[in-house]
Amino acid sequence: MAKEVKIRFIELAAGLAVYFGWLAGAHYDYWNLAVTEEMKLALVLLAYAVLAADACWQILKKLRHRQLFEENFLMLLATGGALYAGRYAEAVAAMLIFHIGKLIETMTLDHTKRSIAKFMDIRPSFANRKRGLGEETVSPEELRTGQIIVIRPGEKIPVDAVVMRGSSNIDEKALTGEFQPRSVSMGSRIYSGSINMDSLIEARVTRVYEESTAAKILNMVESAMKNKGESQSSAEWFTRLYSPVVTVLGLLVMFLPPMLLPGQDSETWFYRGLIFLVAACPCGLLVSVPIAFLGGIGAASRQGVLIKGGSYLEALSQTETFIFDKTGTLTEGIFGLKEICPRGITAAQLLEITAYAEAYSSHPIALSLRDAYEKGIDTSRIGYIQERPGLGIEAVIDGMRVYTGNHRFMEALGIQIQKVKGSGTAVHAAVGRRYVGYVLISDRVRGDVSDTIRWLRQQHMEVMMLTGDNEHVANEVAHALGIEYVYANLLPQDKVTQLEEIMNDQMETEKLAFVGDGINDAPVLARADIGIAMGGLGSDAALEAADIILMEDEPSRIINAIRISRGTVRTVRENLYFAVFIKVILLALAFAGGITMREAIIADMAVLVINLLNSFWVLKYPEW
Repeated sequence: MAKEVKIRFIELAAGLAVYFGWLAGAHYDYWNLAVTEEMKLALVLLAYAVLAADACWQILKKLRHRQLFEENFLMLLATGGALYAGRYAEAVAAMLIFHIGKLIETMTLDHTKRSIAKFMDIRPSFANRKRGLGEETVSPEELRTGQIIVIRPGEKIPVDAVVMRGSSNIDEKALTGEFQPRSVSMGSRIYSGSINMDSLIEARVTRVYEESTAAKILNMVESAMKNKGESQSSAEWFTRLYSPVVTVLGLLVMFLPPMLLPGQDSETWFYRGLIFLVAACPCGLLVSVPIAFLGGIGAASRQGVLIKGGSYLEALSQTETFIFDKTGTLTEGIFGLKEICPRGITAAQLLEITAYAEAYSSHPIALSLRDAYEKGIDTSRIGYIQERPGLGIEAVIDGMRVYTGNHRFMEALGIQIQKVKGSGTAVHAAVGRRYVGYVLISDRVRGDVSDTIRWLRQQHMEVMMLTGDNEHVANEVAHALGIEYVYANLLPQDKVTQLEEIMNDQMETEKLAFVGDGINDAPVLARADIGIAMGGLGSDAALEAADIILMEDEPSRIINAIRISRGTVRTVRENLYFAVFIKVILLALAFAGGITMREAIIADMAVLVINLLNSFWVLKYPEW
């Protein structure tokens, strides 16, 4: 139980004890107790003081930020007025019910946060570090890169590491939402927060705990809880405006009718004004909004979708345009050698040249060329390498200057290339200024991309593609997936420029989301209204640049994220409309003298409970 909940319980228990003592004193004839009027008054004031202490403290804290008019102020003003009018029972009962409502509110927030923490139960508590021939149990924070750790079946992986000995299945459900365990063996990367399922493994630490996947995700989820959505901010702005207005109206109800209308009882209207203030308390309006957003963030986390805050969750529900990167996003990014087309040299020589030129690149195409070459790379043969972003590579191999890259790189060098036949990505090569042919690489479309694009189009959203690949390959993929708008041959900076042009053509209320692989799309992810990175597990660029992270390389998870965002925003609106509707009725009844102070606050607490129950279902996705 959270500390704040315990404090509220203690305050409530103390208030109840004194309140019941006052009730006993008020009926001393029945209880046969010798209680004076002064003692009864002291008891009722003590009960009120205990129950009102937290409200006073909250007002003092708000005064630091120059915020006086809010729910605690309204309650103190109304119940203090009731004490002044001699309505002790109603004043204490109203503050008691208000305190119960605040306790329910605090417990609900605590429960929601604990539910999210349970879904994200990835914080490791210890690590087994090898020391000489033995082991020692240490805190994950004490581990350093290069050290060897032992992970037994059932234990959480404490930090990001690489398996050095053994093989096992790893449960990454808490990180990715994927229920299927991942098989790992020597050389496999493993991530903190995952659980070793089957066999003992030894691994070498690659990241200290503060930089590990689990720590970054936990920090991000914690920040997300503090990040407010537009509706939440609007609700708070509304209450800041609403509270002083209803305070003035309540005072007018107290004093204006007796002054303007002859024969009106001032005491009656004073009491009605107090009830008006109680009925105007906006607690049912405020608390249900953050609960709904927290529930949406928690539900998305269970699906392996990390959303950095309520503002991004809300913006996703307003998104009209989705722009996808191609390589590694729409396609798997796992290239295979399709064809070697040499000119003036052998196919083996052309493959060797391209493999050596791409020796230090981490791009998927470079990896595929090295895999196809199959022989080891002798780095002593490489004298110089310089990468030209978005174009290719310039290298010195065996004393010869070599150029490899796309057709734009060759054109910029003034080298005439041959026409590419067949579909795929062509890596052209030249030795000196002599063109020596090209290697054709192909990629595969992801299995669930087609269904994702189809669903987005059914929701009447525009779907586009931005890619650095050539037009032929880009159009081929786009045609297969039903994507109408394609922008190809884009350098990294060109992607940002093109994205800004598209955003400028949109209406102000429309939102645009860019979906990339989180490795080389960081500038575009940061510039879009919503940046969605795929395969964020272990990717620093994704965790830092994106607003929403799909922890697995599955675009279909975007569908779940959109459904959750829409459900969350719908719940927030329902809560707001319902709370305002009931408020209007209560204020009208208070003005007409149709309810008592106690009934007004019970009605407000009922609104609070109904809104909280309505917000809870968001956390239960995908059950709904």
